[in-house]
Amino acid sequence: MDIIKVDAIGSTNTFLRDMNREKYLTKSTCVVAREQLEGKGQMGTTWQSNPGENLTCSVFVPINDLDVMEQFYISMTVSLGVYDALDLLKLPKLSIKWPNDILSDKLKMCGVLIENVVNNGRLRGAIIGIGINVNQQDFDNLPLAGSLKKVLGRSFDIDEVLSVLLAKLEYRFSILHNSNFQNIKREYESLLFRKNKPSTFLDVKGDSFVGIIQSITSAGKLQILLEDEVIQSFDLKEIRLLY
Repeated sequence: MDIIKVDAIGSTNTFLRDMNREKYLTKSTCVVAREQLEGKGQMGTTWQSNPGENLTCSVFVPINDLDVMEQFYISMTVSLGVYDALDLLKLPKLSIKWPNDILSDKLKMCGVLIENVVNNGRLRGAIIGIGINVNQQDFDNLPLAGSLKKVLGRSFDIDEVLSVLLAKLEYRFSILHNSNFQNIKREYESLLFRKNKPSTFLDVKGDSFVGIIQSITSAGKLQILLEDEVIQSFDLKEIRLLY
């Protein structure tokens, strides 16, 4: 995998997207920034990260064998790869909070933003932005943010964390390229935060309800067992898990 290191950059995802437009990338490529000035999160949010204290990177992965309708398998694959990396680094009580946040107990350790590259209705690649909290300990107004140092009590070499992450991502994408869809989905579901436990959610109107996470659909919707024993599917913008 090609690795490009930069000091300060607007967004590693934007950098890779522009690079792909210019060069039409055909192999896995990673861009790592010491500081992101315009880091992006899910649904238009920003990613807060102190310069030099965390791993902020984006990875382009070529995809040649997935239909657009199967794109959530990329999200599951990335989630499992990041989970594997943090597990190897000995973080305790890991889980995946749907769709792709990695938690240690209840602390969010990582943010992921995936931008798929589509050509003629087929996925040609994915640009995967990943931010892992490594050595930062103070997070303004984010009581549920954690880091490797905050949880484990010691500092980490960010390059070593990157090396572990890229190795695990490459392994997980090799499974995806072999079309082991059922195994990917089964393992992802087994690691879901609050699965099979009564949980409280907020809907788009701000109303709360209680349900139990059961599984996900192939399209990535969360399936929740409601109090009337009906299983309903929800998209990312439709609900928020309270915990």
